[in-house]
Amino acid sequence: MAAVCQVTGAVPGFGHNISHSHRRTKRRFDPNVQRKTYYVPSLGRKVTLNVSVRGMRVIDARGIENVVKDLLAKGVKL
Repeated sequence: MAAVCQVTGAVPGFGHNISHSHRRTKRRFDPNVQRKTYYVPSLGRKVTLNVSVRGMRVIDARGIENVVKDLLAKGVKL
């Protein structure tokens, strides 16, 4: 599963691991993306989204109806 949130658009960040001797190696900071199923009354069915935990907080604050409406306006297939 790709580490991309469908609600917030969060993508992996990149940086370095720094050892005690200060050698640097590349690393990846993945967002906390979970597969979550929501029931959307306007569609009359369940929708499965890949959302970060911050995206879940956005859904809790704005409501699943508004979030799904915005995703459909962007052209995201649900």
